[in-house]
Amino acid sequence: MKVILLEDVKSVGKKGDIVDVSDAYARNVLLRKKQGVEASGKNMNDLKLQKANDEKVAAENLAAARELAGKLEGAVITLKVKVGEGGKIFGSVSGKEVAEAVKDQLGIEIDKKKVLLPAPIKGIGTTEVPVKLHSKVTAQLKVNVEAL
Repeated sequence: MKVILLEDVKSVGKKGDIVDVSDAYARNVLLRKKQGVEASGKNMNDLKLQKANDEKVAAENLAAARELAGKLEGAVITLKVKVGEGGKIFGSVSGKEVAEAVKDQLGIEIDKKKVLLPAPIKGIGTTEVPVKLHSKVTAQLKVNVEAL
């Protein structure tokens, strides 16, 4: 029996796959647990519509990420931190602080996990920080660290 999987099923297939399984397994396991539906004409059309809708949403997300990257690309964020003798920063500047500064200064909310600091910023000056907005879009943000 051909079945369209509604969720990932171990050793059978992934969500959206059309798999050929025995009638008993389909009736007693997949259909009963609502892990799949029979691959009939109506269900096949529904699957095609769902895939088309998923592609449309993915394209919209990519366009939104590119637009946001355009706003961040030329922006400079200024952070003021306490400095000790010799111009050394107490502690370091983390991704969380950069994300908060972007929200305060630009009004754009960014998840702190998307700020990809290779290492915490421990010095005064300007640093380019990559911000991963989408799997295909990464923006470069300039962070200027100044003494208080």
